Amino acid sequence: MARIYPFRAWRYNPSAVRLSEVLTQPYDKISPAMQQAYYQRSSFNLVRIILGLPELFDAEKGESVYTRAARDFRAWREQGVLIQEKDPCIFGYAQRFQAPGSEELKERRGFIALGKLYEYAEQVVFRHEQTLSKPKSDRLSLLKATRAHFGQIFMLYSDPARTVEKILFEGGGPADAEVSDEYGVLHRLWRVRDPATIRLLVSAMEDKKLIIADGHHRYETALNYGRDFAVEYAAHIAADGAGKTEHSASHLSEPAFPEAAAMMTFVNMDSEGLVILPTHRVAHSLDGFQPAAFAREAAQFFEMEPLAVADAADYGQRLKGQRGTSFVAAMRGGAWLLRSKPEAVNAALGEIPERQRRLDLTQLHSIVLERLLKLDAEKIREQTHIRYLRDAGEAVEQVRRGEADVAFLTNPVTMEQLREVAFAGEVMPQKSTDFYPKLLSGLAIYALE
Repeated sequence: MARIYPFRAWRYNPSAVRLSEVLTQPYDKISPAMQQAYYQRSSFNLVRIILGLPELFDAEKGESVYTRAARDFRAWREQGVLIQEKDPCIFGYAQRFQAPGSEELKERRGFIALGKLYEYAEQVVFRHEQTLSKPKSDRLSLLKATRAHFGQIFMLYSDPARTVEKILFEGGGPADAEVSDEYGVLHRLWRVRDPATIRLLVSAMEDKKLIIADGHHRYETALNYGRDFAVEYAAHIAADGAGKTEHSASHLSEPAFPEAAAMMTFVNMDSEGLVILPTHRVAHSLDGFQPAAFAREAAQFFEMEPLAVADAADYGQRLKGQRGTSFVAAMRGGAWLLRSKPEAVNAALGEIPERQRRLDLTQLHSIVLERLLKLDAEKIREQTHIRYLRDAGEAVEQVRRGEADVAFLTNPVTMEQLREVAFAGEVMPQKSTDFYPKLLSGLAIYALE
């Protein structure tokens, strides 16, 4: 089952920089405006490594964002901007926050460690979303250039008794690091270096199965990267007749070779601090789209309730009170509440497993986007006519401004739905889940050499 390891992390030196000036959101959540703002905050901001800006004449100079990332990472270590832990550690990690649209204060607790990379077929790590080739190519280039992991893959495990959290957080002292991000989320980090405590954590995780919450592209990149080194390692062991085992003679376990693991944050899926936000779909540049014709065609599969022109918050309230599959289609001049007709949907999606057919997003993608709007799966994956937005208000406004034809507002996927689909070895449509808040990048860094 799941294998975790402590590691000698590289971390920003608090005597050299302020954490608030150098840490970032995950690379795929950094907008161009955020990228520029991060650049201006500090010459040591992590964005310069994980999402660098191209420069003029890069090709002529033989430079790229990846060569600069490798050079900066090396220089920052030599200059003492980044310093390495003396002992292998695991880090307790807590995030205190208010979810968008809520006044309730929540705290999500987990821990940062190395996690062994498993093939999906081994049924230890499970995915829940499809991935795209372009992001994986970019992350692989960065990993090859820097030989390091700068952000954590977000992993879920089940622990109803909260054994792991008790080991980590009961009787804990003040945090070793504390920083608030641009969304007002308070991030706190505790260093755990006691060998006995680490062994307890390793043992507590040994029977767990893991679901990737965020970081599918980074996980698959690390897995692909590690395969080549696994071949080399196996050849080395065959030649020498012995090798390092995961539970070696040393006092703490470690990966068989550095590329066999990646940096991960592990969070209990049974805890109350987990928040999943919906990701809304906006369809644009549709050939000959007519709202009235769309509503007539959709009525084959959904009960269509017209809604008065309102703001996104009102539409969201209507959605929350619905039972069964439903979503809102906001178009110029009005909106519709669509409620699934089970018999018609089951007939249309008979080849899809029942657990998938019940999902709002499966019906939205398979029936509405593909069948009614004629967007094939490739166009949806490559976002040719689709935008994905967390902000429902912005989704509706894009329609009102004439920048889109229709906005589909959805309820969030539940943890129960995600668990059922993932452990069945199936995947949801891309951008199905939006876990809030995101894990900060740069809190800890795993260097492979």
